[in-house]
Amino acid sequence: MTDSMNNENKEIDQQQEANGAIHKKLAERKTVHIEPVIDRHYQLRETSKAKEIIQKAMDLAREEIPKGAVATYIPELGKMDPHQLGICLYPLKGDKICLGDYETRFTMQSVSKVIMLIVALEVCGLKSVFRKVGMEPSGEAFDSLVELDVNDSKPYNPLINSGALAVCGLLLPEVSFQDMLRYTRNVCSDQGIELNEAVFDSEMKTCSRNRSIAYLLQSKGIITTDVEDTLRFYTKMCSMDVTAESLANLGKKLANDGVCVEDGKRYMSSRTARIVKTLMLTCGMYDGSGSFAIKVGIPTKSGVGGGLLSVSDKRAGIGVFGPALDAQGNSIAGCKLLREISNELRLNLFYDPEWNKEDAGDTVLREMQANSVL
Repeated sequence: MTDSMNNENKEIDQQQEANGAIHKKLAERKTVHIEPVIDRHYQLRETSKAKEIIQKAMDLAREEIPKGAVATYIPELGKMDPHQLGICLYPLKGDKICLGDYETRFTMQSVSKVIMLIVALEVCGLKSVFRKVGMEPSGEAFDSLVELDVNDSKPYNPLINSGALAVCGLLLPEVSFQDMLRYTRNVCSDQGIELNEAVFDSEMKTCSRNRSIAYLLQSKGIITTDVEDTLRFYTKMCSMDVTAESLANLGKKLANDGVCVEDGKRYMSSRTARIVKTLMLTCGMYDGSGSFAIKVGIPTKSGVGGGLLSVSDKRAGIGVFGPALDAQGNSIAGCKLLREISNELRLNLFYDPEWNKEDAGDTVLREMQANSVL
């Protein structure tokens, strides 16, 4: 970027910082000291056994990597090593389990849409948010503008690009990027999170599709802020560097109704946590969300940087990193890894020990699993 562009960016950030200090609902959350709302049925297998299960699942997941590819449409992401794979599983009660490349930093990309949505619901309110975006799965690719162009409608949900851009337009008058960065560090329990300038610059130079979506949203009256400022804000959110462990920390808070187990501090309202987890289940994996919900059953949000944020409600938060992507833009090895551990570690949202006893003798179910139908 040129010096003039850098100076202009700094001036905009400073103006936002002065005019949009983060809302008191986020800045002044009180410590509530509640007990973890652990599922009464759930108990993670002993740590050594769980590690063994996860390691075996990782070995199987690595076999999927050659079938995927890194995101080359953002040049800086195209430099990533596709063979990396890491996971951090953080139960509400018990030891954190981290394996593989769990400390490797990568950009959040669309995983950041979860944080955008949390802050928008807390700062702007539910009605304001869902006047701009819907609550339904799109059935389209994450960067599709077809539904916006063909239909006289708002974006289907806040977890696709058009919906997240609409949310950013709503946030821009209220908070600065620095506010969002501070909140992200806190909710992810990771003060090392920074803006990856190289990825940000790379995305800004190649964001023609998102720019088209943003201007289309402006033409419909959905974005009323400056389009270029909104686009910069959105792209900066996508360009924050995290780790699988960072995402597991966030997932653990979501799994505990928005409350940190360790210090009892509430990071979002109970209603916000419920809405976010519901949308993660129905919309978090783009046009693969329905299939993922059936096969894995864990609310999850993906990003083309290779990240997966998963929430096993009242049980555990999970962060996965695997930059080789499938056709939908989801981590191909990460999805396989979650699928393998979902039932073994009883993380499926609909797991019940009484019902699952019947599965052992279900020959039809075993045949479907053997043929990769499930």
